[in-house]
Amino acid sequence: MTLPRTTPNLANPAVPKARIYAMLDTDGDGIASRHDYFARIERARLATGRTDDDPLVLAAHATGERAWAAMDANGDGIMTYDEYAAWVDAEKFDTVCQYALGALFDLADTDRLGVLDRPKFTLLRQALGNPAHNADAVSDALDTDRDGRVHRQEYLAAIRAYVTGDHSPMGRALY
Repeated sequence: MTLPRTTPNLANPAVPKARIYAMLDTDGDGIASRHDYFARIERARLATGRTDDDPLVLAAHATGERAWAAMDANGDGIMTYDEYAAWVDAEKFDTVCQYALGALFDLADTDRLGVLDRPKFTLLRQALGNPAHNADAVSDALDTDRDGRVHRQEYLAAIRAYVTGDHSPMGRALY
């Protein structure tokens, strides 16, 4: 079976969904597959040195399963860009995505305080497929209280704003 390739317009910074979709397509073949989606969890697990049976890894997989099931509504194991763009919105972020992203954040939060210092935040970003070159700018944009750390709620709120097209400090710093 030939899988449908998609080519989101990454040159246009006004298309956050395209940029996020490109990160979900971890192997760069133009299709975000179930394998791609769970590869991000595995990369975060490896980057944070956690074992497969770590409760936070199990939680990331459980929330990932729920997120993937919602995104791949027809159950074919792939999600085209058009499917993703039509699916994701504020309500989906609030009911699905924030939990999956929060579970990934928690993998890097070794002291379980709900905050990541710059090195841990950069490690998480890179494990999830974000470029390293702008990690400092993103950290600075999200560190609203200037304590040198990114708070979980600030991180999730910035991603939500970026995905939904609202004012996002992350979006400005990324692109």
